Amino acid sequence: MSALWGDDEPHVSPLARLDDERILAASVMARPELVDELAMQGFDPADITTDAFRWIWFAVEEIRTSLAAGEIPWQTVDRQLQAWRADGTMPIPPLNRVQLSDLYAAARPGSAEWHAREVSEAAVAARVVAFGNDARLRGFSPAFDPATDVAALQNALDAVVRPDQNSNLVQLRDLLPDVLQRAVTKPDTGDRIPTGFIDLDGITSGGWAPGQMIVVGARPAMGKTTLAIGLAAAAAIKAGIPTLVRSLEMGSDDLANNIVCAQAQIALHHLKQGIVDDAGLARAAKIVERIDAAPLYLDDSTDLTLPGLRAQVRNLVRTQGLRLVIIDYLQLMQAPRAESRQVAVAALSRGLKLMAKEFGITIVVLAQLNRGPEQRTEKKPMVSDLRESGAIEQDADMVILLHREDAYDKESPRAGEADLIVGKHRGGPTGTITVAFQGHYARFVDMAAT
Repeated sequence: MSALWGDDEPHVSPLARLDDERILAASVMARPELVDELAMQGFDPADITTDAFRWIWFAVEEIRTSLAAGEIPWQTVDRQLQAWRADGTMPIPPLNRVQLSDLYAAARPGSAEWHAREVSEAAVAARVVAFGNDARLRGFSPAFDPATDVAALQNALDAVVRPDQNSNLVQLRDLLPDVLQRAVTKPDTGDRIPTGFIDLDGITSGGWAPGQMIVVGARPAMGKTTLAIGLAAAAAIKAGIPTLVRSLEMGSDDLANNIVCAQAQIALHHLKQGIVDDAGLARAAKIVERIDAAPLYLDDSTDLTLPGLRAQVRNLVRTQGLRLVIIDYLQLMQAPRAESRQVAVAALSRGLKLMAKEFGITIVVLAQLNRGPEQRTEKKPMVSDLRESGAIEQDADMVILLHREDAYDKESPRAGEADLIVGKHRGGPTGTITVAFQGHYARFVDMAAT
């Protein structure tokens, strides 16, 4: 430590893991998503005993709210710390530029989880020592009062190991009155997100619910992206609900083309060839104002990770009131390192479900199916066809399988129709909803509405 601090080495508990704190502060600059990853594992930056290192952590937290991905240079951290020092937010002098530059070189993001665990354990040990000292002083005090001092010590002991901040412990009997009330009260659907399909809204009791992860699975060329765009349009354009589409397969320009064509009934191939007629342009002109006002956000960045998405969602929830996220598609996301692809995809699936629950939003995830349907006489997909991980089915609140018979048989009597097979629905009914597929307009149409 002396090489970094010189003669100004801080006075901290001998139990503190200063080297671990130093590496941790450096690592979050090099890999800012560690702030969220370690927080999800229960790490509390308050356990960092060195004030300067703790403020670096806070600076990274602040900066990354507007950062999609990538490391944060120490110069950016320095500007944030200096701004806080200038306005009085930061009560201590920050590291100088030389110290901060030297610290940045100490980053070891790959071992950050281990160093965070060391810091947390040292903090628990320090609280145990502090508790013991407090107990000794109270016990030897002539003013010792068993009624008050023992109660205070019990509270202090409970705080030695911090309880789970996300705990929702409740006794069953406290929930029973609400259960009986719900039995005679029609549910409030004001927080639901319409799907754009009457029968699907019926199955879901009014649309997608906050905290849900919906999986839409299909084989290639079935129209997953087209369906996703339709779901986004139903929410953002028709209902004015802030929606984010993260597309890993189609560019934002192509997504915009499809949205306009679907809304204005313009043939997609005509738009791409630049031969839309006057009638089509007139229809487009009528709907442009409505599309322009829609809170629909598109992002075709290819480096989609869980921590990066979480930062983006957190920012949009705070600034735009984001309520729906659509991801196209799961298997193209950058998975965390794991011993197998199945374990990595399972981590992605679980992370998305926890994100939906944490932010109170709905996440619709498109997923690729394996070749199971093509190897069966009847080509209809099953939930077990979800590719690479059974955890996707386990984490999903609902699994919808998209199927079109004419994708296999061009002469099918059901040409132009598609099935939305609700194969899993946690706490609700399953079933098959038939919709019309108008590929030339890049859309699925609700047959129940027509």
